[in-house]
Amino acid sequence: MRRIFLQIILLICVSTAFSQEEIVHSVYFPFDKFSLSEKQKADLVTFIKASDSTRIESIEIFGYTDDIGKDAYNFKLSTNRANAIQQELINDGVKQKIIVTIEGKGRILIDDDIVENLPEVRSKNRRVDVVLNLKELPKIILPGFFTTLGVKHVVGDHIYLENLLFPRGSSKLTYKSKTELDKIARVLHRNKKLQFEIQGHVCCVAPYQKEAIDKDTRKRQLSHNRAEAVYKYLVFKKIDKSRMTFKGYGNTVPLGKSVEYDRRVELVITKN
Repeated sequence: MRRIFLQIILLICVSTAFSQEEIVHSVYFPFDKFSLSEKQKADLVTFIKASDSTRIESIEIFGYTDDIGKDAYNFKLSTNRANAIQQELINDGVKQKIIVTIEGKGRILIDDDIVENLPEVRSKNRRVDVVLNLKELPKIILPGFFTTLGVKHVVGDHIYLENLLFPRGSSKLTYKSKTELDKIARVLHRNKKLQFEIQGHVCCVAPYQKEAIDKDTRKRQLSHNRAEAVYKYLVFKKIDKSRMTFKGYGNTVPLGKSVEYDRRVELVITKN
C-alpha cells in the first residue's frame, strides 16, 4: 500500500500538459456522525489500490450533510467528515501534499421534484466524495467518432462538437455554440438526405441520479433540454424537423475526456 502511495507522490511532482479526468468514491455516514467504521476504512483503501496509480495526480475531498438542521452546524459536520477521510488516507500512507482540497460543503438541499424515497435520498447526501484526479489517457482515434460534421457519413457515426459545450447546469446555447451550429446547418443544407439523432449529455451527477437539474427550469431533465435546444436552433436555421430526433442520455455516456466534454450534445447519424 505504501509503495503505491509513493508512486503517487512521485507523479505529483512531475508537471503535465494533459487535461484531467476524475473518478469518485463516496463514503456514506449515519445521521449526525463523522467517524469511520472499519468497513468504511477498508473500502477506502480498496478504492485507492484499485485505481491506476500511474495516472493519479491529486486527491480532493468534499464533505456533505443532509438538509436537516442549521447551516452552521451542517457546515461543521461536513468539514469533520472530510477531515476524517483525510486523516484515514494519511494514516494509510498518503502524503498530505497530494491531498489538494479538503472542504466541507454543508447541507445538500432536497430538489423540489423529489417526493418519494426521501429518507434514502437524505442518507445518500450524508457523505464524503473522494475525487482522484487522473491524467488523461493517450488519445485513441476511434472509427465512427468525429469532431466535425462532413458530407459523407455512415449510419452510426457520432459527431461530438468541441465548441458545442454548455455551462454547468445550463441548457442555454452560448454564442460560440450558435456559431458552431450555423456551420452544421450549412453542411446539412448541402446534404439533405442526412438524418440524425441529437443526443444530450451531462457531467458531474451522482451515479444513482443519472440526470441533472436544469437551473433555469428547476426540472431534472438537463440533458433532454440541451438536446432540445440544439433541435430548436436547427429548426430555426430551416433544417427539416423530419430529419431530426432528440433525446437526453443524462450521465450514462461519458466521453472519457475531461468533465467539460460531458456537458455536450452529439449528433448520431441514423440515415444517410
